[in-house]
Formats: sequence, C-alpha cells, structure tokens
Amino acid sequence: MELFARAKVVRLRSHHDKFLYADEDEVRVTQDRDGSSANARWTVEAAPHSAGAVRLRSRYGRYLTASGEPFLLGMTGRKVRQTAPAAPRPANASVDWEPLRDGFQARLRTKAGHFLRANGGLPPWRNSVTHDVPHRTATQDWVLWDVEVVQLLTPAPRPERTGSAPVAKLPDSPPAPDLGKPPQAHGPHHRPSKSYATPPPTLEPVAPPPPPPPPSRLNKLESSLSFSAPLHKVEGRAIHYHIADDLGNVDEGTVGHSFTFNGSNLEELAHKLQEETGLEDIIICTRSPINGKLTPLRLQLPPNNAAMHIVLVQESSKVAKSFPWPYGS
Repeated sequence: MELFARAKVVRLRSHHDKFLYADEDEVRVTQDRDGSSANARWTVEAAPHSAGAVRLRSRYGRYLTASGEPFLLGMTGRKVRQTAPAAPRPANASVDWEPLRDGFQARLRTKAGHFLRANGGLPPWRNSVTHDVPHRTATQDWVLWDVEVVQLLTPAPRPERTGSAPVAKLPDSPPAPDLGKPPQAHGPHHRPSKSYATPPPTLEPVAPPPPPPPPSRLNKLESSLSFSAPLHKVEGRAIHYHIADDLGNVDEGTVGHSFTFNGSNLEELAHKLQEETGLEDIIICTRSPINGKLTPLRLQLPPNNAAMHIVLVQESSKVAKSFPWPYGS
C-alpha cells in the first residue's frame, strides 16, 4: 500500500484522536494522546512471507501482534500485544498486517480477516486496542487509522558505472579571425568602414524567471505525510458528563467523565457520546439549578465553546418516561 511504501517510521492515529501506544511494560498496546512520545512511533518492516503486508515494531524491538486471547470473556474482541521477534506464537497469532486504504485512512487486517480496532466507551474498553470484525454501525469507524509518516526511507545510492566507453575527443576549433585592425583602403577613393568605429551593441537585461506555480493540493497532501512534530488541534469544548441510573439519580461522589468536543451541534455531540459510552439509546439532559430536575437538551449548544455539565439518561429508563414528548407521555 502506498501509505507505507516509503515509510520507515509511522504514527497511527485512531478515530478517537489518540495514537497507537506501546506500553512501558513491553507487552500491552493501548491508545494515548501524546503523539510526541517515542512509544507512539512504530518502525515499518515488510512482511517476508506475505506480499503487501507489513510488520510494525515498537521502540522496544517488539512486534505489534494480533493474539488469540479474548479481551473479555464472552466478547469477540481479542487482545493486541507486543511480542519479541523470536518468541514462539500460537497458530492463531499473527504479526503481519495488511494495510487496506479507505480514502485518506487505512485499515489494518490480519490474516484471519480481523481488523485492528481502537475501542472507546467506559473502562475497561476505554483506550484499549483489540482486533475484531466490527458489527455495529456506531463502531464502524473504530477500525480506521490515520497514517502519519514520521521518517521516510532513505533511497540506496546508485552504483557507479564501470567499464564505460571513453569519451571521444572533439577536434580543435579553428582560430578566430583577427578583427583588431580594420581593412586597409585599396585606393585613394576608399575610406575605412565606419562599422569599426561604432561601439558593440548593448545586450538587453535578461528578465528574471517567472515564479513557480503554487503547489497543487496533491503536493500539499504528500508533504503533510512526513513530519516529526506532534499535531496541534484547535481546542474545542470541554464536556463533563455522568450516566444516571433508571430513576435519574447520579452518584455525586464519583468524579464523572470528561472529553474535548470539537463539533458544533447537538447531533454531533450525541454521536460522540455514543462512541464514548458505547450506549446507543441516550438522552442528553441538563440539571436545573433551581429544583434539580433533569431536562432534555433539545436546542443548540451554548455559544463560545463554553464547557458543559450534562447527565445522560437512557431512553428505556423510568425517568425518561416522565419527560415531555417525544420521549415520555
């Protein structure tokens, strides 16, 4: 795949704006927002026995491996680990990943047909990495990765040609005529030519070359694939949320959850919360500072990226039935 063809070191950024991260214990693989860390950099190697496949080696010299061990009992996702190059591996484990392009992103597929997936939601799923086949629509994008090239491959020097034929010597040019003296007059009626008294014509100044054309969009895209500095995104809105129980109660002793939201409307926020929590039937509510009741949020978001403190209620809960139409009666 062309995204890896010239890459020596890459970073893989998930749908959650986090980077594939080799944990310090040299075994686990997680997600982390620190893209400047050496743990987020992976060396690309061509798989020796799989055409088009690659191997990704962490800073600890261990390969990104799709293991056969379930992440949680009863779940389909399996663990992704770091393993030593010479370590024995079960038959259902693989270190070869086949990159499949999807627009400007890539999916990494194992020989068993599973995809490298960056999980979201609540612990223990949050920041975990597994390999699986996505079944739910809300998690389809979790197998997409942005490939950021940190270091390009250095092309091998061309060997010098030996035994080449000698260059033929060109004949010497004839001497230039001597124009220092004007021709002599042949008689009393001939006068010297005036062309020798006039100065040589002056040369017009050479116009500077035109400026190069602006780079095309494709060149800008190719240049953006190679850099070593971490990405800097515009900070969005801070979202602080709790998940209420069936009656709408929240344990005030818990810290709650937070993330940065870069969207602009309520629909995008609901979709982001579904990814963060893994819940699909949620209602975004605010708590009244006067009577403490929960009210569904149905208008636009507060202006100026102001921070929001919200409570999530499931549509199937008892408290949702007390909300006005279209949620309750």
